[in-house]
Amino acid sequence: MTGRRRTVQRTAAALACGLAVAAVGTTGSVSPAVAGTSGGTTGHLDLGPADLPESRTTTTLQPGVTLTRITRGGTDPSLRWTEEVAIPATSTSPDPDAPPKAISDEASARAEADRLTGQGFIARVEQVRQPQTADVAAGVLGYRVRVGSFTTKADADAEKARLVAAGETASSVYTGWEGNASDRGPWHVNVLRIDPRTFSGHLGGSFGPDLYQREKTSDLAHAGGATAAINSGFFVLDPAAGAPGDPAGAGVYDGRIVSESTDDRPALVLHDDARGSAVRRLVWGGTAEVDGRSLDLDGMDRVPGLIRNCGGDATDSPTDLPLHDTTCTDGSELVAFTREYAASTPPGAGREVVVEDGVVTAVRDSRGTTLAPGQTTVQATGDDVSLLAGVRVGDQVSLHPRLESSGQPIATPRGTTITNGGPMLVRDGRIDITQRRDGFVHPGDPSFAYGWFIKRNPRTIAGIDGQGRTVLITVDGRTDQDLGLSGPEAAAVAKSLGLVDAINLDGGGSTTMVVDGQVISHPSDATGERPVGDALLIRP
Repeated sequence: MTGRRRTVQRTAAALACGLAVAAVGTTGSVSPAVAGTSGGTTGHLDLGPADLPESRTTTTLQPGVTLTRITRGGTDPSLRWTEEVAIPATSTSPDPDAPPKAISDEASARAEADRLTGQGFIARVEQVRQPQTADVAAGVLGYRVRVGSFTTKADADAEKARLVAAGETASSVYTGWEGNASDRGPWHVNVLRIDPRTFSGHLGGSFGPDLYQREKTSDLAHAGGATAAINSGFFVLDPAAGAPGDPAGAGVYDGRIVSESTDDRPALVLHDDARGSAVRRLVWGGTAEVDGRSLDLDGMDRVPGLIRNCGGDATDSPTDLPLHDTTCTDGSELVAFTREYAASTPPGAGREVVVEDGVVTAVRDSRGTTLAPGQTTVQATGDDVSLLAGVRVGDQVSLHPRLESSGQPIATPRGTTITNGGPMLVRDGRIDITQRRDGFVHPGDPSFAYGWFIKRNPRTIAGIDGQGRTVLITVDGRTDQDLGLSGPEAAAVAKSLGLVDAINLDGGGSTTMVVDGQVISHPSDATGERPVGDALLIRP
C-alpha cells in the first residue's frame, strides 16, 4: 500500500429526508419508503426519519481513495419478528397454476388467513404497495399473510416449526425488512471513492483464473493485491442456468470482451486510471467472419441455449427483453469461446470449429474441446449448425465481439472494465429507477418485485459523483442489526451521497467489501462470504 492513512470521524443528526411513512395494521397496508427529492450530498443519508443519529468515519486508503463508514439510526424497539406464510394459488390468483407465493390477490390471501385461523394460528392479511418508479405506477402490488409477532427470532422460529408441522410453508422475517420509512435502523453503509485527480493506482475487474468458477471477493482481492474490493455484476449461480460464475450480462476485463450484454440494460464502464467512469446502456453486436461470411454471434463464453437474465434476441424464449433471475432459452445459437471461459468448452450436440491465428485447425461434429493457448472456438447448436456446415480446416475465421451504446460501438482499449448491473437508480443527478425496463417486474408474479425490489436487502451500488469520482457502495442487510435497503431507498442513498449516475450491482448474499485483506461488510449468507462471479479491485 502507498500513501499515508488519515481518519476523520464526524457525527451528525440527520435533517429533513422527505420519506413517506408507511402504515401497518392487522388488515392494513404497507408502503415501502419512496425515494426523497433532496439532491446532492446533503450531509446525511436520505434514509429513515429525519431525527436519526448518523456517524461517519473517513479514512484515506491510498492516494485518491477514501473509505467512509456510515452508521445511521439504532436498534428500533418497535420492530418485531413474524412468520410470513406462502399463499396457495386459487382461482382468483394472478396465476392459478403457480406454486404458493409470498404475495397474491386479496381473496387468496384472506382464504389462507381464514384457514390458518381455523387451525389456531393468529393470522393477519397485509396490503403491500408498489411505489412509483420511472416506469411503474404506484399502486397495490398484492397481499401477504403473516402469523404472530415476536420479540426474538427464536420465538418466531418456534412458531415456524408449528406452521411447518401443519403443512404450511413459512419463513421467519423481521418487520424492519419491509421498507417502512418510519423504521429507525440500524443501517451500516460503506463507501469507497476514487478521485482520478489524485489516484495513482489501478481500478478494474477480476473474475479469477477463468469465468467457469466462482471465487470469494476476498480471494480475488488477495490474488490481485488489492487495497480494497467489492463484489461486482450478476452471474450464473445454478448449473441449470449455465456455467456457474459466468457473467449474466456484459463483461469486459482489461479490454477483453468475454460476455455479451443483457441488451438495453445499464452497465458500469471503468478505466484503469479511474478517469471517465460512466454508466451506459449496452446492446450486443458481435459477429464472426467465417471464410468471408459475416455471422451474428448470439454470445461469448457462455453455455449455448441458456441466457441468464434474458435480453437476447427475438429467437429466445420466453422473451428477448431483460427479465431478472430468469434463464431464457434458445435451441439454435452461435456462441464463441476464448480461454477466459475455461480450459474446455461446453460439451453437447452441435458443431464446433477450432481456430488458431485466424485459421481453422479442427472441425468437430459435437461440442466440447480442450483449448490450447491462443485457440478460440465457435459452437453452433440446432438449426445454426448449418451455418458451420461448409467450414473446413484451413478456412479463415475471425471473431469480432462488440458492445454498442446509443448506436455506436463502445471502445474497450486495454485497461477497460465493464460490469453488468441493474436497475438504473440515478441518471443525470435525478432519481430514475427503471424497474420494468431493466427486467425487475415479472408479469403475473408480483412476489418477485416484492422480494427483490420492495423488501430491504443487502445492496451493492456503483456510480459517479458530481466531481467525477467513481463511488462503490455496500449496504449490509437481512439481520435485525443490518436492515438493508429497498430499491427506492438504494436510489435515495446513492443520490444523497452525491452520485449523479448510479446503478445497482449484484446484492443479497453477494454484497461484500474488502479492505486491506479483511471483509469489513457483514455478508448475509448463513455460510459466510459467498463466492461470486467477479469483483472490482482498487490496487496501488
